[in-house]
Amino acid sequence: MKYQIKGEPMPVVVCHLESGESVICESGAMSWMSPNLEMETSGGGASKMFGRMFSGESMFQNVYTARKGAGMIAFASKFPGSIVAYQVTPDKPVILQKSAYLASCGNVELSVFLQKKIASGFFGGEGFIMQKISGNGLVFAEIDGAAIDYELAPGQRKIIDTGYLAAMDGTCTIDTQTVKGVKNVLLGGEGLFNTVLTGPGRITLQTMPISKTAMTLYAHMPHPSR
Repeated sequence: MKYQIKGEPMPVVVCHLESGESVICESGAMSWMSPNLEMETSGGGASKMFGRMFSGESMFQNVYTARKGAGMIAFASKFPGSIVAYQVTPDKPVILQKSAYLASCGNVELSVFLQKKIASGFFGGEGFIMQKISGNGLVFAEIDGAAIDYELAPGQRKIIDTGYLAAMDGTCTIDTQTVKGVKNVLLGGEGLFNTVLTGPGRITLQTMPISKTAMTLYAHMPHPSR
């Protein structure tokens, strides 16, 4: 399969399929396609369905297959930002923020990734539940804002503010650390905790977390007097 990502800051990934090739997407993700693509909806079993639901996706997935010749299908992002492609292998799963999965091809599986430490889930900003993509194939993920990649060496750390983690290799670990100093906590505006990512592996940070964007817009909206 060949693909093109275009149209930022409201991007779309356009997938070009050979006859017989298939692409999988979350329910309702298809934006436009050629008429020879055939759709089949699948749940994949109760455990997989509930796993997708808890990771922020729909319980069902759609499989689109090109029939009687090559075909084209497009998946557009739902929020201003980026679409990033990740190559997943059996020894290199990818962890995505909740609801980031857009589409995939190959033999990949979406499941729940649970934070191992309570503090990371409560205060890290990513929540207890993220998405784990495993198997062997290509995955397209939605990123809020621009996507900035870093390759961390073994033991190398990156400290980030709440909500800026979009994706990381399964070889990376995530934890939290307390902001030092009472004055910094009270007046610094950064909160009590930061997220700590440790290599080895690739991490993707996003410049426009939807949660922070929503809070900024809310502050400027007129509110009825109480």
